[in-house]
Amino acid sequence: MMRYLLSLAIACAFLATTAFAAEEHQDHRRPADIKQYLEHLDSEERDQHQKPRQVIDALNLKPGLTVADLGSGSGYFTRRFIEAVTETGKVYAVDVEPEMLKYAEESIIHMHRSYTAEFILARPDSPKLPYESVDLLFVCNTYHHLSDRTKYFSDAKSSLKPGGRIAIIDFYHDERSGELGFPKRHLVSRETVIAELTDAGYTLLREHQFLPKQYFLEFTPSR
Repeated sequence: MMRYLLSLAIACAFLATTAFAAEEHQDHRRPADIKQYLEHLDSEERDQHQKPRQVIDALNLKPGLTVADLGSGSGYFTRRFIEAVTETGKVYAVDVEPEMLKYAEESIIHMHRSYTAEFILARPDSPKLPYESVDLLFVCNTYHHLSDRTKYFSDAKSSLKPGGRIAIIDFYHDERSGELGFPKRHLVSRETVIAELTDAGYTLLREHQFLPKQYFLEFTPSR
């Protein structure tokens, strides 16, 4: 009898752990309703804390530059990059979800303007960007989704042109980010980002502090 109860307890514990892991994976990786999620990303309410115009100005983008939007999602920043670099530059929209890339591409077509863009279906461990192809690798609210981040960004260094940089925006892991609608246990602190990028071979170039819910860091490869 005791052996039976012990086996039952172990089985229940295993099932509970598996269920929690599945729920965590779903919350952390892929939204249950992608269309609703993308519409939320494009909401005017987001503009209030995301301050997209100020972000673009802070990045000092010029016509002719090439930008990769890693974790492009709805195309919220992709569209703004297209406006900033014009058709003389280029924007890569990079995501692991085909539906998100399609949504972003359709939203860009509806801008009714000339543009140069490429849509890349990435792997979880690689953005699949061409060698020395980008002046800026932009990562907004995506860093905390990545695994083995030090290796990821060490490998991604080859996609940067000489003088290229990485910009990372993500939510504070504490009360500063407010209510987000998902568990904050997935978030990565500013200090951890700096440590991981340093280990990956980068140097913190500058930090912008005008976003109320997020840190905003720029890095360049260390010499």
